[in-house]
Amino acid sequence: MAGKEILHKMKEKVGLGSSANAGSGKGKSKVSKHVTHGFYLVKGKSDHAMEDYAVAEFKQVDDNELGLFAIFDGHLSHEIPDYLRSHLFDTIIQEPDFWTMPERAIRRAYRITDETILEKAAQFGKGGSTAVTAILINCQKLIVANVGDSRAVICRNGVAKQLSVDHEPRTERESIENRGGFVSNFPGDVPRVDGQLAVARAFGDKSIKEHLCSEPDVAVEEIYEDTEFIILASDGLWKVMSNQDAADSIKQIKDAKSAARHLAEEALNRKSSDDISCIVVRFQ
Repeated sequence: MAGKEILHKMKEKVGLGSSANAGSGKGKSKVSKHVTHGFYLVKGKSDHAMEDYAVAEFKQVDDNELGLFAIFDGHLSHEIPDYLRSHLFDTIIQEPDFWTMPERAIRRAYRITDETILEKAAQFGKGGSTAVTAILINCQKLIVANVGDSRAVICRNGVAKQLSVDHEPRTERESIENRGGFVSNFPGDVPRVDGQLAVARAFGDKSIKEHLCSEPDVAVEEIYEDTEFIILASDGLWKVMSNQDAADSIKQIKDAKSAARHLAEEALNRKSSDDISCIVVRFQ
């Protein structure tokens, strides 16, 4: 077996996405055999390298099992989402109050991580990355955080509910202008911060950082018997599918990896041209 193939198999086994044009993998919980995950990434039609990265794995930490799931969608950068993939969860878990006050720990870890990225701007360049992260604690509690427009959706009894917040410039215009920035709205284009960035919150983006925010929205959900699955995906999916469309399209697909692949392929069928990354976590 060639070296690259061995590496790909290893990444699939632990559930790590890569910067390759397409990646996929699957895994399952040791706490509950009914909880499984799968992911699928596919490069868009742009000329630049793939800028989406994913994390999907179950990890034992002391006496607890953590399901760690994330989508990092870079813009003008693949170094920053790759750094986030490698470091953000470690930073969160190492926070001293993670187990007692996880929301505060996550907010602090996001801030520390952003500060580190800005300090490394000479290495990482001028780009940035959005993020949506989900931490599943012992298959019982889910903590979702995000900056930007990658999204997390939970489905219960067939009904989709968005857990993250789309941080769009038009909805955060006032705070952007209070920081001295502006939101452009040119005909035929989406609103952009300082005429550049189509999201109001992100990691990095040092050149316009004083007008941006890296504070995440955080949501906590209990996992009940009627919880069916969670979807995490980059905006390459959500540009062409609603939350309920996505949930409906995979409700009969029991294999999580197949469900993630189906979502990505459906987005392509609907003419999405962006990088597309999907993670599905199934509870039934």
